Amino acid sequence: METIRNWLVPLLLAAGQGVLLWPGVYPDGRPGPLALAAVLCALTVETAALGRRRTAPVRSLAGTLAAGVLGGLAWSDGYVGLGSLIALYSVAVRCPVPVMVRALAAVVGVDWVGAAVSEGLRAPLLSMMAVSLGTCVLCAGLGEARRQWLAGRLTAARRLAGAEQARRLAGDQERRRLARELHDVSAHHLTSVVVTVDAALRLRDDRPELTAEALAFAERTGTETLTALQRLVGLLRDTGRPDHRPMSGRIEELVAGFGRLGRPVTARIPDDLAGPAAEAVHGIVREALTNALRYAPGAAARVDVRRVDGLLELTVENAPPRVTAQGAGGLGAGRGVAGMRERAASVGGELTAGPTPEGGWRVRATLPDAAAARRPEETGWRRDVLREQRFADPALMLAAMLLPVAYMLADLEGWPGAARRAVLPELLLVCGLLVLHALPLLWRRRAPWAVFGAVLATAWAGPVAVVAVPLPPRAAQFLAAGTLVETLAVYAVAAYGPGAGRTWPAPAVTTLGAAGAVSAIACADGMVAGEPAGPADAVLLAFMLSVMTGPVFTAVWGAGLLVRRRRVRAVAYDDFAFASSMWQADRAAEAERQRLAATLREAVLSHTRALVGAARRGELAEVADTARAALAAMREMLRGLADGDGGPGGPLAPSPSAADLDALCRALRSAGREVRLRGLPEAARGLPPSTQVSVYRIVEAALGAGDPGPARVTLRRRRGTLRITVTGVRLAVAGPVAERLRVQVAAGEGRIACEPAGRLRVSLPAGAPGAPVQEVSPSPYA
Repeated sequence: METIRNWLVPLLLAAGQGVLLWPGVYPDGRPGPLALAAVLCALTVETAALGRRRTAPVRSLAGTLAAGVLGGLAWSDGYVGLGSLIALYSVAVRCPVPVMVRALAAVVGVDWVGAAVSEGLRAPLLSMMAVSLGTCVLCAGLGEARRQWLAGRLTAARRLAGAEQARRLAGDQERRRLARELHDVSAHHLTSVVVTVDAALRLRDDRPELTAEALAFAERTGTETLTALQRLVGLLRDTGRPDHRPMSGRIEELVAGFGRLGRPVTARIPDDLAGPAAEAVHGIVREALTNALRYAPGAAARVDVRRVDGLLELTVENAPPRVTAQGAGGLGAGRGVAGMRERAASVGGELTAGPTPEGGWRVRATLPDAAAARRPEETGWRRDVLREQRFADPALMLAAMLLPVAYMLADLEGWPGAARRAVLPELLLVCGLLVLHALPLLWRRRAPWAVFGAVLATAWAGPVAVVAVPLPPRAAQFLAAGTLVETLAVYAVAAYGPGAGRTWPAPAVTTLGAAGAVSAIACADGMVAGEPAGPADAVLLAFMLSVMTGPVFTAVWGAGLLVRRRRVRAVAYDDFAFASSMWQADRAAEAERQRLAATLREAVLSHTRALVGAARRGELAEVADTARAALAAMREMLRGLADGDGGPGGPLAPSPSAADLDALCRALRSAGREVRLRGLPEAARGLPPSTQVSVYRIVEAALGAGDPGPARVTLRRRRGTLRITVTGVRLAVAGPVAERLRVQVAAGEGRIACEPAGRLRVSLPAGAPGAPVQEVSPSPYA
């Protein structure tokens, strides 16, 4: 289908030009043998260049211009050379505005030079130049309007691809979010209980007063833990939306709570932190101070949050431990640093953690500041977008103005020189009236009904000028050429006016208005088609014009309605698909929360209740045992989340890897589609886990685009790069599937090329073939 679209128009143009070369068809005869060979060569170059107008529009335009020059020199009277206009339209559709403007200047310049060479400095040159400029501007304007529509469709496709990606990952993201919440509960609450109770047990003989303090702390903290768990179990409705309330007070309260545990903690925090970045700061500070409590008891800590160039720079640092932490190795879940990195990455930031030269530990995070002022380039970007969007309307307005002027100049060629000089002021007035008539088209999209009214009103400026100046009949007749403006105004009302059902009067009103204006001009100057006419002739002329122009305006109005309906349907489909994807993502997250709530209730909640009961009974040893049991249950649940164990709802499917591509291809072959896979398992050996998942998802999306024909998947590994080639997937190289693939490849820091023939090429970074996967060893503070 793509090949037919590329070559149908060039071949039709070549066939039309070939008909003119047929003996006896062209009135002036065929060119000579040498000129005929040059015309055939130009026709071949033009056809070949137009065949590549979609993939290389600028080169296609250059080829058509060269072919037009060659054909014009060889056969100036018979060579049509419409290829440059089609190539200019393709450049306007597929290239940015600056490139399109340079292409427009090149086409107009070549046409003007050719006209000057063929006609010389004579009167016909001006009309030819006006026709060339108007036609080229019209093609460029229509192409730019098409580019706007395609850009809107591309934006909708990217939005839908993001929603589809969110739907696919909703369950995993909710599982990670809940795992982070559970880790925070275990770290901040239960770990504090274990550390405090263990210290009270060790110092029971030397400092017996610590027992009562530890029991009170255990009861209070256990109650807080129960509250947090109840929130996760019974009130699992928080879908992770950011809290925009100021969080500085909550962070300071958190730091003060750690200070009450007996460690010196200093903090410097801005007083207006808010938004997702502030939430991340709160979680990172809680995790870092908990790690310091666990592995460096008694050591001083420092929390520092600064704003630097629109970023939040967070530093949490603790001194070396004063005493060796006893029994701390079994308290953590082994993912503290990883959880902090996840928090930072979730808001677009980065985090590093490592030991200090003095033997302590430092956590540093750089996060985007939600309270920072908007970047100044945003205003410029929006201004550029608006400038590009406004090019189509000036182009159409200029074409609607130039084509009547070109008609006037062409008619003036037959006038005697003295007659032209005599009516020159009146002709300039006619040009001004034509410009005034076309000027409202600049706002045809933003205010179509107002433009429609302005166009109809300015059409009556002609009869007023004929009476007031008065204009001679030979000059007044040119005002009738401005009817093209009414046509564009009717289309604008149908395509962009509010309420499609209320636009039906537009063609009828335009027909009566245009016919009445032209008839009024004829009645005012007393001439119709060069013959004297009276009021009865003007009425008859108005009736005849209404009969002739009515169907034209009605057809244009219907075309505008069809375009409007197509756009409305496309937008409605995009909105429905987006809402459906988001609804499915919400349902997947809700199912994950309900599934995990049952496991949490059975695994941890009972131990926490027992902890609170033991603290109230004053049984310190039982408090320690119960707290450790709750931590162990929490740790097992976190491991289950990491391994994909969903609890009572059944095991969650693990993320697929490149090794599962063989099973995917076998499943497709069993369904009746021929799919071949080459390069597995050699190319996939030793790939990082994230790359393994990306490879599978990319191939799965490409093969699942809906193509029924045979396909082939090839994996190659070379010089640290994994190359994926998928052929036979025409539906995957354009539209929402292609946008989803671009999002996935960009997430893996790779490159993608979508070829119109149905071939997909992807490059992903990977290690050397056969190299073991590099795993980051956990920090002793994790």
